[in-house]
Amino acid sequence: MSQDASSEGDLRNTGMSLKHDREWDYELERIIDAIEERDAKRVGLQFPEGLKRRGPAVADDLRQRCDDDVTFMLSGQPCYGACDLDTYLMRRTDVFVHFGHSPMKESDKIIYVPLFSNVDPFPIMEESLEKIEGDEVGLVTTAQHMNRFDDMCDWLEERGYTVQTRKGDDRLTYEGQVLGCNYASADIPADDVLYVGGGKFHPLGLAMEHPEKNVVIADPVNNVVTLADTRKFMKQRYASVHKAMDAEKWGVIFCTKIGQGRMEIAEKILEDNENAYLITMDEVTPDRLRNFAMDAFVNTGCPRITTDDGPRFHKPMLTPQEYRIAVGDEPLDSLKFDTFHGTW
Repeated sequence: MSQDASSEGDLRNTGMSLKHDREWDYELERIIDAIEERDAKRVGLQFPEGLKRRGPAVADDLRQRCDDDVTFMLSGQPCYGACDLDTYLMRRTDVFVHFGHSPMKESDKIIYVPLFSNVDPFPIMEESLEKIEGDEVGLVTTAQHMNRFDDMCDWLEERGYTVQTRKGDDRLTYEGQVLGCNYASADIPADDVLYVGGGKFHPLGLAMEHPEKNVVIADPVNNVVTLADTRKFMKQRYASVHKAMDAEKWGVIFCTKIGQGRMEIAEKILEDNENAYLITMDEVTPDRLRNFAMDAFVNTGCPRITTDDGPRFHKPMLTPQEYRIAVGDEPLDSLKFDTFHGTW
């Protein structure tokens, strides 16, 4: 491959000879500029779970362009969001690159590479229009498709829709962006919300927080249009709450990952319940909790651990609001989705 060519699927000509094909923009030039400016000798690379397999390839391309005395270190820690930084590796490197998410907290030490996608969203958006019920629509997406967000708004407006967008709270970088734990950008009057992005992880969370809205999923990655259906999730949540109503000993989980700690909520539960015990951990998994002789757990960390992985735990795993329902402080019909708003 020539020096002026870019890999198939790359978003732009990087000006480098790349060793591996790629589907996203890894912004190698920006990373190399930072390495040279800081005379970095140790560089940390952190990828989300679905992209860890790409880590060695990206390291190869960076090594081609850097001096031999620069060491690249791949994080093996689990990573599910920008709140999930490998702080151990970050403290031990001169440059730390976090791939796949947008900045949740600005830092001179961290380079955030959101991995903008080159997938064309408009064919599947055209198909999704059949599912939109009104002429006003909210538009949301993830960091990977933010490079086309303005174009998507214009595209909808050209077809006669009034597009409603907003920037959420401080956890969100872009207008119209949603996270798995934050849907403040969907706090708009429109009854229809169009989510453009891969998978159902984000739109299902959005639909659980906004059950009054018609959430249409236009997935340009899997080329499918669906409606977000939360009935299975809600049945699981009600079942977990019912199982926990007879619990006597509660394990209150405080997650030590940066960006996921809500100690004030954990402390309030401990203050009100003498049979509650604080458990601190970084990675909340069924195996790690199995050795604790508790009747139920309440998770003050990432809410998606509770809603998505809840059935895998050997004892009921509740959100803080679900806990208040289980102990009788709130009525059962008040159950709602747990989110992070402005939390860091």
